[in-house]
Amino acid sequence: MKDSQKNSIIEAGKDFFRYTIIPNHLSGLKKLKLKDFVVNPFLIHYLAAFLCGDTTPESLAKALLYPRVLGTSINTSFGQNIQMFISSLEEVIGGASGIEGIDIEFIDAIDGRRKYCQCKASPQTINKDDIATILGHFKYLLNKSRLDKMNLQIDDLIVGVLYGERSRLSAHYKIIDSHYPVFCGSDFWLHLTGDDMFYYRLSKAFGEVVEEEGIDGSQIILNKVNELAKEIVEKGGI
Repeated sequence: MKDSQKNSIIEAGKDFFRYTIIPNHLSGLKKLKLKDFVVNPFLIHYLAAFLCGDTTPESLAKALLYPRVLGTSINTSFGQNIQMFISSLEEVIGGASGIEGIDIEFIDAIDGRRKYCQCKASPQTINKDDIATILGHFKYLLNKSRLDKMNLQIDDLIVGVLYGERSRLSAHYKIIDSHYPVFCGSDFWLHLTGDDMFYYRLSKAFGEVVEEEGIDGSQIILNKVNELAKEIVEKGGI
């Protein structure tokens, strides 16, 4: 893959964060109220003391907010909107596929063969029902290729997992991998770009967007901590 294409993927990824992930993340954070948290009363005071050394309303608010804003909310947003990033990949590599069940087509930088790829977000994304769906799409394409006399091999039908480690693939992915290759994380990006460092360049670029946009996340989080602490005081505790 040309350097210009790799740079375009990075810019497309940064735009994905700039115009989709970050706005959704900030919007969700600003809307949060105490009622939005499912509080375990047996744990929250312990977690606050463990995190901050005390159980003041501010510490309780931090124990509630940090896991939400730095974990579940951003992961949910990324997963829900991942198709937008996949669509941007289609535009950059010119590999949009009109075949049902195939997201992108590209020339594999390792073996030089055209790959027909269904993209997934993470090693834990799919469920049991997805197995039959994915295998069905691939089997249909493989059978069609024989009728059309296409030079298609089983290894040309792949699942590309955008991030994560192969060792963390779920049992559902492993079943698919026993039939068709599953490329995960850095391995997927290596096959796509031919650059064994591209995965790390891309992940670092996502973090650069925060600096480029001048977002002070620490102050935004502090403001929300103060709001939640005020709610806790008004409620008489949690």
